[in-house]
Amino acid sequence: MNMDLLIKVNSQTTGRDKIARFFQYGSRAGWYLLQNGETTRNSVDVLKSLEYTFSSFRKLLRFGRCLDSLYSALSTVKDPDLVIRFTVTFSRITNGLFLLADHMIWIGRAGLFRINLEKWTTIANKYWLFTVVMNLVRDLYEIIQMIEQNSLGHSTKINLSAEKFLSRTSSCFKSHKGIILDTLKNGCDFFIPMTALGYTKLSPGTIGLLGLISSVVGLYCLVDPLAKLTPA
Repeated sequence: MNMDLLIKVNSQTTGRDKIARFFQYGSRAGWYLLQNGETTRNSVDVLKSLEYTFSSFRKLLRFGRCLDSLYSALSTVKDPDLVIRFTVTFSRITNGLFLLADHMIWIGRAGLFRINLEKWTTIANKYWLFTVVMNLVRDLYEIIQMIEQNSLGHSTKINLSAEKFLSRTSSCFKSHKGIILDTLKNGCDFFIPMTALGYTKLSPGTIGLLGLISSVVGLYCLVDPLAKLTPA
């Protein structure tokens, strides 16, 4: 990423959030790896502190965004495609509720009011999980549509060799990279709230790595609008 792109990303609130997210999950992966190696306790504590700081910074940066997300749901309630209408609209609504719970967590951390942080963290993760599930359902639908439109589902035809099928599949994915990247991002994000809620038992290091991957994909889609799946 050159300086012009970095300035472009950093000039946007969403861009700063994704950069902070990258360092937040990078810090988590870092302290987990360090605590299992030969290092000082101070280094681990520094990275844990950084993770907490970036997390709190992102919550402040997103403050009030719940209204944006809820309002944006109005633009997809009349989408002609029933699946897109359902998944994207509910994704935006649950994302708005996730952000609202996230705002409550920030208020509690800042000490403005007495907040049950454990309760609101659970609520936030549940809404985040539902949002990601809706996104993944939409991704699966888009992939099925892509396959049908490009006749990739007829790979068993005698006149279509394995080599030609793979070539056509590769070309298809390249021309629909938004679908692939969105699926990768949501696939990584899926396990973060799942682990936070106790449904899966992934290590902090694995969660940090998944967060890093989804953050990089998010940054790439921000830099290259053609790589972003719309409506998002």
